[in-house]
Amino acid sequence: MASCCNSLRLEGFFSSAFKSSKRSSNAIPIPSSSFSHLCNHRFPLKSISFSVSRSPSFTIKASSSSSSSSTTIAEPEGIKITSVPTKPIEGQKTGTSGLRKKVKVFMEENYLSNWIQSLFNSLPPEDYKNGVLVLGGDGRYFNREASQTIIKIAAGNGVGKILVGREGILSTPAVSAVIRKRKANGGFIMSASHNPGGPEYDWGIKFNYNSGQPAPESITDKIYGNTLSISEIKMAEIPDVDLSRLGGTKYGNFTVEVIDPVSDYLELMESVFDFQMIKNLLSRSDFSFAFDAMHAVTGAYAKPIFVDKLGARPDSISNGVPLEDFGHGHPDPNLTYAKDLVNIMYSENGPDFGAASDGDGDRNMILGKKFFVTPSDSVAIIAANAQAAIPYFRSGPKGLARSMPTSGALDRVAEKLGLTFFEVPTGWKFFGNLMDAGKLSICGEESFGTGSDHIREKDGIWAVLAWLSIIAYRNKDKKPGEKLVSISDVVKEHWATYGRNFFSRYDYEECESEGANKMIEYLRGLISKSKAGEKYGNYVLQFADDFSYTDPVDGSVASKQGVRFVFTDGSRIIFRLSGTGSAGATVRIYIEQFEPDASKHDMDAQVALKPLIDLALSVSKLKDFTGREKPTVIT
Repeated sequence: MASCCNSLRLEGFFSSAFKSSKRSSNAIPIPSSSFSHLCNHRFPLKSISFSVSRSPSFTIKASSSSSSSSTTIAEPEGIKITSVPTKPIEGQKTGTSGLRKKVKVFMEENYLSNWIQSLFNSLPPEDYKNGVLVLGGDGRYFNREASQTIIKIAAGNGVGKILVGREGILSTPAVSAVIRKRKANGGFIMSASHNPGGPEYDWGIKFNYNSGQPAPESITDKIYGNTLSISEIKMAEIPDVDLSRLGGTKYGNFTVEVIDPVSDYLELMESVFDFQMIKNLLSRSDFSFAFDAMHAVTGAYAKPIFVDKLGARPDSISNGVPLEDFGHGHPDPNLTYAKDLVNIMYSENGPDFGAASDGDGDRNMILGKKFFVTPSDSVAIIAANAQAAIPYFRSGPKGLARSMPTSGALDRVAEKLGLTFFEVPTGWKFFGNLMDAGKLSICGEESFGTGSDHIREKDGIWAVLAWLSIIAYRNKDKKPGEKLVSISDVVKEHWATYGRNFFSRYDYEECESEGANKMIEYLRGLISKSKAGEKYGNYVLQFADDFSYTDPVDGSVASKQGVRFVFTDGSRIIFRLSGTGSAGATVRIYIEQFEPDASKHDMDAQVALKPLIDLALSVSKLKDFTGREKPTVIT
């Protein structure tokens, strides 16, 4: 419809624009792409009506039901900025990793625009006015449309420049890297992380601050408060940006620069790791490597890094093309959803090293030949070997940290190496404060997230390169024909030194929220009456609590972070509701048992943990509250 018209005649909807216009006519020429934007990017269409004639213009009117109309509020150096009236929308509270909902929710009128404008309303003006922001995402469905909306609202609020990944692609760790390298004021990440993508599935948005870390709760709480009172959206009338072409485009005093999504991140990785040592490993004829990008964002990074730079075979990368629906898959790198890679690694002639990453590239799974490395063990082993194998840590790590539900394997490494140790709530933002204060180098979460202070996000490819560095270092003097040190060798040697923390997580996804919340309240009531020394089957209670954390840097307090039952032998049962889903509630149960006896280290974790698992299900009355017989995922 827009292509048949050369201009729009606006009557009422932009009435104040006419008053400020220097034109003698009330016809305002707007490119067809701008009209397409008006239609596609959720101006309040219920408040306008169209009348179309055969003349080369048509009219937009404010309907009689509209209490207010869009008005021009500024024209800075050629950009028309319009105030679009809106109303609060319920349910826009930011969770652990941003705002996540079904795509159809974000496509509702003004849903995304309200949240983005509320963000700008929550930030001090000096944090964005005439500043630089980064924009990127995991390539999932709706990212392209959302990119254009975010760019226009950023321009409308006085941002000076947006750096956006080509085709809207930037992994979550790459956004953090770009923010830090380019000294940007912050950045938007369009992702629902490991959740499925496509028209019927999930979409998400979060904001990272100027050191590359996720926005703190002090900001996300303000955003939510502003979503409850928002009345206008400041929207710049600029055409949609061609995200396929590298380079900058100016619109008055606002610039959009499309950047290569890989180059800044790759440069950082080359400064952290010994690429030549890793290349020597990957080029060996007696070593094989497999990486599953799960049709997610790391598909854009895998070939440039692993193949082009490090010499891995091109066929070592599978599912390497990012797709809007992740190839109808669930881009979560665990034993359930990365089953194709697991089958390859457990086959008779499987590769020596296998890895996968998730939707937005911040999670990872590490596998050896017929061997799975738990994320809790992974971060502990990286920390124990970092100084020797990774140049970035040549002077030794500053400190170590883990999320509360993650096993205590890292604690033992910190104790042996004499390093400061922190236990924090789930959520990478808690690590960021410690890193910025120079207290933390290496950290991880049991939910397949591992990272360091090279950026302020967990980093899937970083973890893969860290493990490749450890294996390369351990085999750097091995001659052809000599038996190589394997992933399982490294892990078992670690267990022999530190003991093994048997660990498992049971996920019950998309439970009815009411039942899940009642279960947690029941458990809170239970711990309020608990006493040290009480018997739970064969286990003796040391303490039970609802984990609370006081940040040692800024003094902020995070409470009700998970119900813990800790027993005298070091065993733990933890119950949490996840904040990363888009529908219902995910109940997570964490079960851990420490085993110092090396003769028992080869036991299957589910066998070793069965008494604790049975106790957890009994104590929580999970089946009674949720109706669930079995978990959705076991890791």
